[in-house]
Amino acid sequence: MDTAEILKKVRQIEIKTKGLSNHIFSGEYHSAFKGRGMSFSEVREYQFGDDVRDIDWNVTARFNHPFIKVFEEEREQTVMLMVDVSDSSIFGTVKQNKRSLITELCAVIAFSAITNNDKVGVIFFSNGVEKYIPPKKGKSHILFIIRELISFTPTRKGTDIRETLRFFNNATKKKAIVFLLSDFLTGSYQDALNIASKKHDMVGVHIYDQRDKELPSVGLIQMSDAETGTRQWVDSSDKDVQQYYARQFQQHVQYCRTSFAKSGAELISIRTDEDYVKALQTFFLNRV
Repeated sequence: MDTAEILKKVRQIEIKTKGLSNHIFSGEYHSAFKGRGMSFSEVREYQFGDDVRDIDWNVTARFNHPFIKVFEEEREQTVMLMVDVSDSSIFGTVKQNKRSLITELCAVIAFSAITNNDKVGVIFFSNGVEKYIPPKKGKSHILFIIRELISFTPTRKGTDIRETLRFFNNATKKKAIVFLLSDFLTGSYQDALNIASKKHDMVGVHIYDQRDKELPSVGLIQMSDAETGTRQWVDSSDKDVQQYYARQFQQHVQYCRTSFAKSGAELISIRTDEDYVKALQTFFLNRV
């Protein structure tokens, strides 16, 4: 994809996802991820129904009329997007591949975050950290992130969420809202997730394709592992093979759910041909 095509794609994603963020998700995001506390904003005259505990007695004494302190939520937070860019992310059979869906989800989350004056950073990972983009504010920063999401090519094979979480735990000292977007086709990451969840607000976004879940009955086919290159001939019409394939996926999903539940983190599952708007809205609203 050349520069012109990348910029065109960035613009398309910006138009679609920024609109969703402004008109659908900004309020839900604000409610779902509240600020760190309340800070003093101003004083104003007391009105009927105000809490008397908020009266500013110094100002009240000076003007011989009741005034109260007004507080506002400290909104500024840091959002980190941990993005799986391993070769399995380019798999997709119906509407789009996993990588395209992840890109749109990241854009929606990022625009929602900057609407609420939060900083956004990104970690691209495969079999380890591929690239780290420090958190910043502003539209130009978000567009840079989207451009990287579209054009980035990993240098390594495989997926290692455990090492990526360890890097993040060591690199980030302040509490952050973390979205971990992956198909989670990796080894164990429970210990690292436990540590990250104690310090940060962790949200896993499990991305999968319909063909990850079930094998189509099309006879003898050659299947290839995108990350190891291993090839194998499989009779996709064999009922035992189909049941084994489906069972492996269910075990994988159950491991993901159990791992996030044990750590106190949350997990969303979104299929590549699914309406992610509904899935995100449900998630945000359930957190309120």
